[in-house]
Amino acid sequence: MRKKVFQLSKTYRLENLSCTSCAAKFEQNIRNLPEAKNVELNFGASKLRVDGNVSIEALEKAGAFDHIRVYPEKQRVPHVPFYKRRQTVETAISFVFLLVGIVASFQLGETHPASIGLFGASMLIGGYRMFTTGLKNLGRLEFDMKTLMTIAIIGAVIIGEWREGAVVVFLFAISEALESFSMNKARQSIRSLMDLAPSRALIQRDGELIELETEDIRIGDVLIVKPGQKIAMDGTVLRGESAVNQAAITGESIPATKQPGDEVFAGTMNEEGALEVTVTKRVEDTTIAKIIHLVEEAQAEKAPSQQFVDRFAKYYTPAIIAVAFLVALVPGFVTGNWDLWVYQGLAVLVVGCPCALVVSTPVAIVTAIGNAARQGVLIKGGIHLEETGRIQAVAFDKTGTLTKGYPELTDVLPEEGYTREEVIKLAASVESLSQHPLARAITKQAPELYPSERFQSLTGKGVHAEIGGTRIRVGSLKWAEEHGFHAPEAAYRLQESGKSAMAVFSGKHLFGVIGVADAIREESPRIIQALKDIGVQQTIMLTGDHPATAKAIAAEIGLTDIRAGLMPEDKLTAVKELQAQYGRVAMIGDGINDAPALAASDIGIAMGGAGTDAALETADIALMADDLEKLPYTIRLSRKTLRIIKENIIFALALKILALLLIIPGWLTLWIAIFADMGATLLVILNALRLVKVQK
Repeated sequence: MRKKVFQLSKTYRLENLSCTSCAAKFEQNIRNLPEAKNVELNFGASKLRVDGNVSIEALEKAGAFDHIRVYPEKQRVPHVPFYKRRQTVETAISFVFLLVGIVASFQLGETHPASIGLFGASMLIGGYRMFTTGLKNLGRLEFDMKTLMTIAIIGAVIIGEWREGAVVVFLFAISEALESFSMNKARQSIRSLMDLAPSRALIQRDGELIELETEDIRIGDVLIVKPGQKIAMDGTVLRGESAVNQAAITGESIPATKQPGDEVFAGTMNEEGALEVTVTKRVEDTTIAKIIHLVEEAQAEKAPSQQFVDRFAKYYTPAIIAVAFLVALVPGFVTGNWDLWVYQGLAVLVVGCPCALVVSTPVAIVTAIGNAARQGVLIKGGIHLEETGRIQAVAFDKTGTLTKGYPELTDVLPEEGYTREEVIKLAASVESLSQHPLARAITKQAPELYPSERFQSLTGKGVHAEIGGTRIRVGSLKWAEEHGFHAPEAAYRLQESGKSAMAVFSGKHLFGVIGVADAIREESPRIIQALKDIGVQQTIMLTGDHPATAKAIAAEIGLTDIRAGLMPEDKLTAVKELQAQYGRVAMIGDGINDAPALAASDIGIAMGGAGTDAALETADIALMADDLEKLPYTIRLSRKTLRIIKENIIFALALKILALLLIIPGWLTLWIAIFADMGATLLVILNALRLVKVQK
């Protein structure tokens, strides 16, 4: 019998992983290690998973070319300020030598040994890592940005352009430092999520209070949370009452009141009273852990735009090298002026660096997904982010999406001689012994109740109980008619508008009629209008409710396209019909009974992601706070991301084309080339970081 072989799988966090080409090389170096069986590198999240018995030392050796540091997943990666980073320090020292060299060159001449020594020192300090990698790549005939820059700098030195070579190295170092800074800024959203939940907590176990690491806390343990402390684990409140700030998880700005039986999440802040919380999930299964995992997976998935850029860059780099050789050789043969045209060819290599092009998409995707996570919107991949930006129609489930999902007392029609409060009190006193959702909607509105006894429920009619010796009934208008009472016309209009109308009566008196309904969310009409304002062509309601109910709610919200009486499979068919009519369609529902429609739509959006496993797993996007107002924000963010990606690609290519056109009159210099390359990189980074400012 063959033994099963289990591979040891470990996950690590990385520091100094600044560019996509470096990430690809690092991944390949690890794949070449004999112990590594399977390697997955997530550039966006700066995370690595390796199957096999590979040491951290071996991994760091594989990333030594770019000083990549490797840390176990559970260990907090030390945050080094930008100004203290090795790359920043080296660039600053390189600048000092460059500055002194420029002064010396004006005093002594550019060819003086002192000037050459200073420029050489500036190049070595600011670019030795680039040269090391570039020369190794050249030996393997691998052509990336560092290879192009290395060829260009060596060429500049050969033809005696020491000053320009040093300036190019310094500016390239600044460009690399800015790229590293922007990626770290974009990844900060994940780091801030990881730092939310405390690593230790006070728990009560076997009658004793002990402080433990969260990894050692078991399901069923009782967590003690004092006012002002963060909750360390997911659980339910056992004792105590407090206001809990859940903004970190759900994006809600107003603290939620928690009392015994309510659910609380790891990483949220207990603001007022002390709480005792029964732990319901292990640390790796908490909502915050799932969010972090899903955001990291989302940042690993390449968006269509990024896939296009990667494919383009694969052919673009060899093409630039070919153009550079042609620029150096052909006019050189024709004119005989080799110095000028070899110099122009080197400038083409510099201006052709695909740095700005390669960084144009990932920095925008990572920034947008991170921003959305902070706002309580979980977008599960770059592809979903881009698709949301192209949505033309949005289909809504009704219950729990456009409406609150639970019944509320909406109308009271007292008969002459009785007040609104008396009718509610009588109805609530009878319904207080019932477990029906409609009963809870009524009892919630009564501060005081009459003592009631001998409660009975009649299916299809209503309920009744004795209050002060009189039998009081609460039930359908038809049941009231059977007892000789005819409700006012307004009561029948309540039924026509989709509400549940119930008469409150005894054997001799009709006290009044109450109306209960699944009330619409206050924000629903605003959301429909906001979607129209941002250019969504059509909004549609898909519901299993009766057409009369659906029509009444749609009229109140401002919807004109209603599909009612639908089973789950009918919703699926409706989504396909909408796709044929409008193109890309988003479906928004609760993530459980709408699963077929959510799966069939171009973008499935789930309401109430916090604590709802089905919502997190089913949909492409989850609105963590059950907040419909985040829908227009999500579409705006996605559209802005799409626009910024397009702008970045255009900026990156246009600046290079403009610089390359300067070859024709022979005006292209290494200075102009590096400014074009650096300018393009700086433009796309700053443009992408604008996504941080998109707010709800």
